[in-house]
Amino acid sequence: MLQVALSQLRTHSRRFIAITLAVLLAVAFLSATLMVNASTKASLKASLGQSYSSAELVISPTQEQPLTTTDAASVAASPLVAESYAQRTPYLQAELGTTTVGATFRNMPAKLSLEPVALTSGAWPTNDQEVTIDTTAAERNSLTVGSKVTLTGAATSTESTPLLTATVSGITAASANPITSGLAQFVGTAAAVDRLTSPDTVFNTISVNLKDGVSLADAKLALATAVEQPVENILTADEKTTQTVSTMTGGQDQLTIVLLAFAGVALLVSALVVSNTFSVLVAQRTRELALLRCVGASRAQVRNSVVLEALIVGLIASALGVLAATGVMALVLSLLSHNPDFAFATLAVPPSAVIAGILVGTVLTVLAALVPARAATKVAPLAALRPADDVSVHNPGGRVRLTVGVLLLLAGGAGLAYGGVSANLMLALPSGAASFVGFLMAATLFVPKLVSLAGTLAAPAGVPGRMAAANAVRNPRRTTATASALLIGVTLVTMMMTGAATARQAFDTQLDSSYPVDITAQTYPGEPAISSARIAAAAALPGVAHIATLDLVGTVTAGGTQLPAYGISDADAAALLANRANRPTRTSAILPKGSTATSATLEAGTQTTNLTATNATNYGMTALVSLDAFPPLAADDPLRERTVAPLWISVDPSLDANALMDLRTSLASTLGVDEYLVSGSVLEKAMFNQVIDMLLLVVTGLLAVAVFIALIGVANTLSLSVLERTRENSLLRALGLTRGQLRGMLALEALLIAGVAAIIGSVLGTLYGWAGAQSALGTFAEVTAVIPWGQIIAVVAVAAVAGLLASVVPARRAARLSPVEGLAMD
Repeated sequence: MLQVALSQLRTHSRRFIAITLAVLLAVAFLSATLMVNASTKASLKASLGQSYSSAELVISPTQEQPLTTTDAASVAASPLVAESYAQRTPYLQAELGTTTVGATFRNMPAKLSLEPVALTSGAWPTNDQEVTIDTTAAERNSLTVGSKVTLTGAATSTESTPLLTATVSGITAASANPITSGLAQFVGTAAAVDRLTSPDTVFNTISVNLKDGVSLADAKLALATAVEQPVENILTADEKTTQTVSTMTGGQDQLTIVLLAFAGVALLVSALVVSNTFSVLVAQRTRELALLRCVGASRAQVRNSVVLEALIVGLIASALGVLAATGVMALVLSLLSHNPDFAFATLAVPPSAVIAGILVGTVLTVLAALVPARAATKVAPLAALRPADDVSVHNPGGRVRLTVGVLLLLAGGAGLAYGGVSANLMLALPSGAASFVGFLMAATLFVPKLVSLAGTLAAPAGVPGRMAAANAVRNPRRTTATASALLIGVTLVTMMMTGAATARQAFDTQLDSSYPVDITAQTYPGEPAISSARIAAAAALPGVAHIATLDLVGTVTAGGTQLPAYGISDADAAALLANRANRPTRTSAILPKGSTATSATLEAGTQTTNLTATNATNYGMTALVSLDAFPPLAADDPLRERTVAPLWISVDPSLDANALMDLRTSLASTLGVDEYLVSGSVLEKAMFNQVIDMLLLVVTGLLAVAVFIALIGVANTLSLSVLERTRENSLLRALGLTRGQLRGMLALEALLIAGVAAIIGSVLGTLYGWAGAQSALGTFAEVTAVIPWGQIIAVVAVAAVAGLLASVVPARRAARLSPVEGLAMD
């Protein structure tokens, strides 16, 4: 039967293209996921290993037992040690011209053989007034050898903040360590680092090179005793690198699991396409297989020939998938390596990516072909022309499948609904999965009926429309399988879109209740207030709609709690506070949300006034009174020394996330405050929305693979149907159906299947998205169901158009065949 299988593959190779593509894409997704995990670890090992590349052993501290100067001296004095390097790298700030940046300042080793980075120009520091800087920071800040920099250390309780003004003596290669890649990296003498750190500063690590002839095992034991550390903390450079990578990639395995889940979706859709394709291929070859039976082939041999075809196709497609994944990963990492920040990007192809890819792809193809292969042997040779039964409620297999499907759908749906109402994600997640599996199992009950119902819309197209509607449900099982493959991808895409839109609304509502205005800015307590000139300059920035300073009026006592009372004019309140409930009047005070007081006493200088109290709608609201009714405190009032007058800003609502982030930077610079002192609801919303948009983009991209595989299934179903109905289509042509009408008929057939699958998937995805968002966010935010109509309509439209495009090649092939040739075919 091997010769029969190989002959089928050679003669009808075009029929197996869809199977090959479906398996290839799914396997490529799986293998690429495993390569991403391995390449991430390999890249980190290449970058982090640079810090220990010149050492034989690395001593690390424990939380209970740090590495002190005494330990460093003991290691240096050991008779087994040729040279050692006790390294510390404090974090600090650096003034580079007019810019202040975050930085690290590492002490250089006494012997440069243990120095982990290379010098690209200039010289190493020779005294505590010289430093080197990495090339990236130097280029970014236009620094060269001879430039001056000021490093600011950490202040102690007894001393002022230490400063070091130093000359750049050399430029070093940028460190590949991703932990410090965004910081300016300075290297100086140990004395220079001592000037900016406290006397009890401990070391990060101690690197060691051993004398000739000393074994690593003996050295580990001796050094463990010398520094009073467990021997497990003394590792070779490779062992230390592996340990650090393992610590840093604790979340990487979780990411891999998430990506594998998406790969699983692609594999499931691929299995549906493969099974559906083999079902059609077997149906087309019924007479051929019956002939084999008549000439002596047993049932097992016929079945094995189909399975053997699946094995060969699966093996070839899986191997191509692994090669495709390797090529894509190599291309991506090659592009990344041209970026200085990712120069350490390293491709790793683990055996698991190759073995799992080929094994899973091959097994998936074979398993998906088992049912069609079994069907090929169920019909007696002399009854070979009779079509096999579809899965329905009229045969035992169909009844069991449909019963289990309905039970899973009902039970899972109930669990999902309760999990959403009770905000129980751990219940909602498995219940939702069970209900979806049940829906797919029971889909034969209603998908063909819905396609048939939708077919009435094709009636105005005349005979081609009516024929398309009839053909679309001629084989209910095939129609259901084809629609289900597309339905899975559309459901998951729509679910993520609905969940993201609902989460976005929930976060926005929560943030609106936490911040009183768009943006607030302030200085540190005790610092001078922001000058009116700076405020005027900030008001002129593009995107700023209104700006006002809250002036200190006095203190408010309400419910036994005393708070600073700030005043705002009626005009500023109207411009800044959209909710009237948050605006004070001449006889009332606004108190922070959560206060239960109904009255308040305002003490302004020597004046005491009783006011009614109103609770704000925002937790971030300060005690607020009308500046038109109560004048601000005197400039020398002692209360001003203990408080900070905030600046409230409203912005143009049309600004996008990037514009808001740029505005934040501009406001901080113009007002002369640190950027993190500029905050507000619109900034938090922008950051959350950026994260949600990025996640949605990534997830949609991942699921697009599954949708594309499903569309291959639609095209393949049509292609094989065209082959199956060659004589029928030719007869229609002979009776007067034009080429255009035949193409239109096939296009409508594809549109009906893809459109119904997209609509069902959109409805399911919307329900799952609502329930998922409610179960995940219901415990800490008010969740309101949001339907992203524009995105859902776009998904349905794209699926429908893709269905039409999937019909182009099969329709062209059908229309190209002349009626005479088609009727002459067997």
